[in-house]
Amino acid sequence: MPTATQASWKSKELTVGQVAERSGVAVSALHFYERKGLITSRRTAGNQRRYRRDTLRRVAFIRTAQRVGIPLSEIREALECLPDNRTPTREDWARLSERWRDELQDRILQLERLRDNLTDCIGCGCLSLERCALSNPYDQLAQDGPGPRRLLTPRGCSGIGADCR
Repeated sequence: MPTATQASWKSKELTVGQVAERSGVAVSALHFYERKGLITSRRTAGNQRRYRRDTLRRVAFIRTAQRVGIPLSEIREALECLPDNRTPTREDWARLSERWRDELQDRILQLERLRDNLTDCIGCGCLSLERCALSNPYDQLAQDGPGPRRLLTPRGCSGIGADCR
């Protein structure tokens, strides 16, 4: 017995339930994406939402970008750059994801530093007072600002008074 999605494969528009079933995204998430301007629908005379079939690709784009940690506000900005608010193509994804590459690389480096120093020092010295006197004498890292400075500083930067941005 075919599901509602299979029975409507020729349909140019999908109900919210069909989009949810095909995309694996909850109906409430689709409504949220719509409120945030990430996807659009039209309303029928009975006030039911109808989505164009290409909404499935937009939802896949949104979910993929979210999965790598891109905030919804940046995803919306990327989608707004497309002509006529069209659905992203493979080439669009390559171009748009390039914008996020440096930010993702910075996050990866920060997570690696966190992983590598997790059991040793959190960067401020409060959990390793014996060793901190050697690696951060007189609390010199305080000059660079509050928080775990060694974890927040880009790799290769000496910290301690250096501008490593």
